[in-house]
Amino acid sequence: MTKLKIRLYSPADFDALSILWRISREKSLPEFQKVYGHFFFEDQWYLREHILVENQVWVAEEESGDGRPVVFIAIKEDFIDALYVHPDHWRMGIGEQMLGFARTLSPRRLWLYTLQVNVNARAFYRKNGFRAIAFGISPAPESQPDVTYEWLAS
Repeated sequence: MTKLKIRLYSPADFDALSILWRISREKSLPEFQKVYGHFFFEDQWYLREHILVENQVWVAEEESGDGRPVVFIAIKEDFIDALYVHPDHWRMGIGEQMLGFARTLSPRRLWLYTLQVNVNARAFYRKNGFRAIAFGISPAPESQPDVTYEWLAS
């Protein structure tokens, strides 16, 4: 398992984070991104004006790496707004480590939304103890079927 150094987001991380976020979405849902995706500058605006403003954002880099983030999580209280792992680091236990970290921040409950078409994310959350509690439609501009997942401490 890859060892991580988890730290709070710093403005110096912005470019690496916006690229990580974009390529992770493009790789996991290429057809969805072609139809519903946004221009890169729009993604950067949303990251800067919403995700970074509305949440506490944590990044992690490999202990033996070059200092660039390989994963980030945006969390507000018990709500995970975003959790993205760079595709070069998928299936190495990094996402699980970040969920473990999130559980230290909110030890009783975590919840999140993901798109219903994101079968890999859905399997990941189920594998990590989350259960689907509601199905609905994501807000505009996507307005696509989504699912709410929740993890409760036992």
